[in-house]
Amino acid sequence: MMSPYDQQAAQAAALAQDIRGLVGKLRRRLREQADVGDLTPSQTAVLLRLEKDGPTTTSSLARAEGMRPQSMGTVIVALESAGLVQGTPDPKDGRQTILSLTDTCRQLIREGRAARQDWLLRTIQARLSPQEQDVLTAAVALLERIVDD
Repeated sequence: MMSPYDQQAAQAAALAQDIRGLVGKLRRRLREQADVGDLTPSQTAVLLRLEKDGPTTTSSLARAEGMRPQSMGTVIVALESAGLVQGTPDPKDGRQTILSLTDTCRQLIREGRAARQDWLLRTIQARLSPQEQDVLTAAVALLERIVDD
């Protein structure tokens, strides 16, 4: 027979596995709602980093993403060709190019986030009663405690 401690540990392990699986499924469903086209995971990571951290150089992006500069260069060329990233000469060092998101890319990011938010809102309203929405609110607060430092 399991001790209460062992039972609680087994329950926590199962809960952790369930949460991880559900978060992955939710991420996939949200990704489906915002058409990101044919972007690779590396391209998506670069766009998100440029949005979060602001304009920077290819070598800085490569370091931040743990890639070789040559590999990052390939990613950047594809993003520039798609009209999502643009480069301008570095005013401090003309040999360097500062990369930033284009206005088109920023608009696509906004539209994608709006589509994901709209889908999630409609789904919550359609599938959960007001009481279940209250339970979900409490669950979100608990999840925040797990992820916040």
